[in-house]
Amino acid sequence: MKVFQLAAEPRTDLGKKAAKSLRKENKIPVVLNGGKVVDLPYNEKLEAGEKIVEIGNNKGVITTDLYVTQEAVRKLVYTPEIFAIELEFNGKKRMAVLKDLQFHPVKDTILHIDLLEVNDTKPVTIEVPVKLEGHAEGVKAGGKLTLSMKKIKVRAVYTQIPERVVINVDNLGLGKTLQIGELHFDNLELMNAKNAVVCAVQLTRAARGAAAAAAAAAK
Repeated sequence: MKVFQLAAEPRTDLGKKAAKSLRKENKIPVVLNGGKVVDLPYNEKLEAGEKIVEIGNNKGVITTDLYVTQEAVRKLVYTPEIFAIELEFNGKKRMAVLKDLQFHPVKDTILHIDLLEVNDTKPVTIEVPVKLEGHAEGVKAGGKLTLSMKKIKVRAVYTQIPERVVINVDNLGLGKTLQIGELHFDNLELMNAKNAVVCAVQLTRAARGAAAAAAAAAK
């Protein structure tokens, strides 16, 4: 994946009122999840914006409350591309990926961003764009190639996740489909249902007519 550099500031004033004030200043509340797991009680000093969320069995995970500007994330959010995010705050850098976005129901502004901290050992699940390549046999026979899944959900360490998954359709015949269970990519675990249809070559009216004419001529 490409790397997107993003500068953030710690957020210590929390709650709905504080978030509303940030948004009036064209800023977005951000939560960085997936941080360090610690034993409870945790007596070490936390950095600005950090807090501990209890996860059970006397364990907690450190999450960080931050904020960024709308302009800073425009090229990260309003694009079909996916990125690993080099997040800089408190004088440190962390790697993360987008976990969730909340948009205003009427305006096109971002209300909240959830990020997930990543490293080169812990697998993450993310949706990756699909690119079809080749010339399907079914298209040569008069069919129409359709893409049903613009993105595929994959699981891997972030350094192994490609910018897009490329699928060759040369052998896809007329009226045939290509399902998730038929695909394989090195270092990637596909998380969608195995019977989910990625693409298909649909029979067109012209193709049906040609097939009927060929069948009649053969009699």
